[in-house]
Amino acid sequence: MLIGVISDTHIPARSRNIPNKVFEVFEDVDLILHAGDIESKEVIESLEEIAPVVAVNGNCDYDLGLNDHEIITVDQTRIGLAHGIVYPRGDTQQLYYLARELNVDVMITGHSHQPMIEKVDDVLLLNPGSPTQPRMCEPSVMLLEINDDKIDARIVVVGAPTCKSLDFSRFKH
Repeated sequence: MLIGVISDTHIPARSRNIPNKVFEVFEDVDLILHAGDIESKEVIESLEEIAPVVAVNGNCDYDLGLNDHEIITVDQTRIGLAHGIVYPRGDTQQLYYLARELNVDVMITGHSHQPMIEKVDDVLLLNPGSPTQPRMCEPSVMLLEINDDKIDARIVVVGAPTCKSLDFSRFKH
């Protein structure tokens, strides 16, 4: 299964729309996961034109009727989806404990606006970054491919690079 992962779109409060490149990257996905800070149902509706969407509340989402976390099972892999409101932002120890609390193999979060692929003990921690409001990095989303117990996660830059060399992580297991 090919999954598109996105977070921190902040539309319309901070951005006008999702970059067209996101729709190109997600063109062949089977499912889209949005890790919160959506701000408008129209974002979910536009992504649903590509594939089914599972989304969670972020700290800037109000009245969207979403849960704070979701658990999705793909093949034998349990995926946790939450906004990941921890301080400092992106703290891997706290995100690891959240994954253990949810009993998942993969924990997808947003909130930091920075992409991350990191394995902590037996948990894969993922953050797609933000396609509209990146912090000290390029605008990005993630593609996650799961086949049986094999996981391939990669960051995809969806905006014009501002530096000469980009070294984004990739995880294969």
